[in-house]
Amino acid sequence: MKAIIAVGVLLMLGGCATGGQSTLPWLAVTDSKCAALSADQELSMNLADDMAKEGKLHASLANLQSLPERYEQVQLRKARIYRQLGRAEAEPLYQGLLGTCLSAEGDHGLGQLAAARGDNTLAASYLERAAKAAPTDGKIRNDLGVVYLNQLRVDDARFEFLTALELKQADSLVALNLVTLLIYQDQWKQAAELVTRAGLTPDQVSDAQRRAQALKTQTSPASNHVAAIK
Repeated sequence: MKAIIAVGVLLMLGGCATGGQSTLPWLAVTDSKCAALSADQELSMNLADDMAKEGKLHASLANLQSLPERYEQVQLRKARIYRQLGRAEAEPLYQGLLGTCLSAEGDHGLGQLAAARGDNTLAASYLERAAKAAPTDGKIRNDLGVVYLNQLRVDDARFEFLTALELKQADSLVALNLVTLLIYQDQWKQAAELVTRAGLTPDQVSDAQRRAQALKTQTSPASNHVAAIK
C-alpha cells in the first residue's frame, strides 16, 4: 500500500522547486540596531549581494573585502560566503557577531557549521539560542528541525518544521524536510498531501524517501542524514 501511495505521489507532481538549492538570504540581514553604512558602502554591499545571488561567491567576497569589517552586515556576508566555500574563516566571523545586533545570525551560522561537522548536540545548542533570539526566522527554525531530526527527536523536529512552514509557506526546502519526517514515521497519506500542496518534484520526493530510509537505518543519532541546511 505504501508503495502504491508513493508512486501516486510521484505521478501527481509537475511543479518546479529548488530542492533546497536556494541562494543565500542576503537581503534578510539588516537590523535597525546595526550601524548604517555610507551610500558608497551600501552600493558596494549591494553589488556584492548581486554577485553572491548569481553564484559568484569569490567576486562577491572580493567586493566585501573593500568594506570595513567593523560593520556587522559586512561580517555576516563574509562569514556566509566563507562557509559556502568551506573556509575556516567563517567560524571566527560568526563568533564575532555574538552579542551584536546580528547575534542570532551568529548563532545560526555556528549551528550550521557544527551540523556540517556532524556535531548535532553543539548545533542544537547554537540553533536553540538563535531561535530564542529570532523566533520568527523561518530558516533558523527549519535548520533547528533538521538537527532535531538528525538526533531522532522527531516530535521536536515536527514542531520546528511546522513553525517554519507557517512562517515561510513558499519554502520548498521546509516542505521537503517535513515530508522526510512523515515518510520516516510511515505517515504516507500526510506526506502525499504535503507533496501535492507544496508542489514538490519527483526528484525531491525520491530524495525525501532516501533520507527517511537513511534515518531508519542509521546506527548513531549523530549521523547527519538530513543535511538540508543551506
